[in-house]
Amino acid sequence: MLDKIKNLFAQTPDSGTSTQKAEAIVVEPNEALIQDVLVATLFDGSTQTIASAVTKVELNERILNLNIKLPIGFKGDPQALHDKLANALEPIGIQEVNLHLVQQKISGDAKPAQPPVAPENKLPVVTDASAPVQTSTPSRPVPPKQTELKAHPRIRHIIVVASGKGGVGKSTTAVNLALALLKTGAKVGMLDADIYGPSIPTMLGIAGKTPLIENDQFVPLSAHGLAVLSIGNLTGDDNTPIVWRGPKATGALMQLFGQTNWPELDYLVIDMPPGTGDIQLTLAQRIPVSGAVIVTTPQHIALLDAQKGIELFNKVNIPVLGVIENMALHVCSECGHIDEIFGAGGGEKLGAQYHVPLLGKLPLTSSIRINADTGNPSVVAGDDAAPLYQQIALNVIKEVEKLGEVHARDEKRIF
Repeated sequence: MLDKIKNLFAQTPDSGTSTQKAEAIVVEPNEALIQDVLVATLFDGSTQTIASAVTKVELNERILNLNIKLPIGFKGDPQALHDKLANALEPIGIQEVNLHLVQQKISGDAKPAQPPVAPENKLPVVTDASAPVQTSTPSRPVPPKQTELKAHPRIRHIIVVASGKGGVGKSTTAVNLALALLKTGAKVGMLDADIYGPSIPTMLGIAGKTPLIENDQFVPLSAHGLAVLSIGNLTGDDNTPIVWRGPKATGALMQLFGQTNWPELDYLVIDMPPGTGDIQLTLAQRIPVSGAVIVTTPQHIALLDAQKGIELFNKVNIPVLGVIENMALHVCSECGHIDEIFGAGGGEKLGAQYHVPLLGKLPLTSSIRINADTGNPSVVAGDDAAPLYQQIALNVIKEVEKLGEVHARDEKRIF
């Protein structure tokens, strides 16, 4: 299995077979993935990114030619720079890297010209201080804004479910929200973007199942009527850790989204990993998102991290649809006593602070956990929490409809 993980981005499915089991992810290198790697890679001993020094990028299938204007005073080993880039680009499908390096001369290397000595009884030479000074600043490509991204041709709205920290029940909430949206009659899919800790296959009862590949596209698995895809369905078992650096993880996310033959969907619910890292930033820059749902628990520590999540979405122009307060209260199964274990009112305060609605509150109850663990979530099982999820789904639909069509459709795009 470890060999399978190592080759996850290196194997190519047999072109002679139209339908087969997906045993590996095949990365097709493109300039967007290359740019992600160049931005994430620094010159040794410097805070300058390699992307800022690249003057030309030429991709020929899996061979990459780069022109790099080395920083002034660069003392590194060109071969070490080549090897560093080759190792970083290999996971996204680049098999050969050719570098053309331009060394900038340090102005201090040359002997400075001596100012002319003014002859006796003559005025000294005066330099025109108003003359323009020629400067050149390496330009970095500006990532597209959310409003500039084209909508997926078969997906009307993409909703991300996020939290600032782990352990708040984000994935369980995302699964039940997707199923509740399905209950309204909508066509719904689910993408597990939690690359390092995929739990959606277990919660939906499809752990161990592998999607098919048709025409080099993943065919989503079906679970309770949802079209589902997760990296967890490609690693083979529940014990295999995903030990990938940022560019490889973000590349996996983009491939799961972009190289999947999604059916016609009203909503694609994306379960995000906790935090505000590479995957969140890549999604914000490259996937057309209609809105984000923030999941938190009422206590102060969770709210602090949830604020960071909201701030991230505000900065990248993704509308926050609202807040879901999970584990809001616990009802004793013996006496019926209600206890607000994690505090009270946190979700309302967070929503009021950022002028977004509280979409709903969910209790801390064993039935939600048991049903998720057994692959039969609350909305399917019809437990006491099911109506709460259903109301949250209706509230989400209402907020999405207020936005209208956020992204223009690219009619020329097939996948």
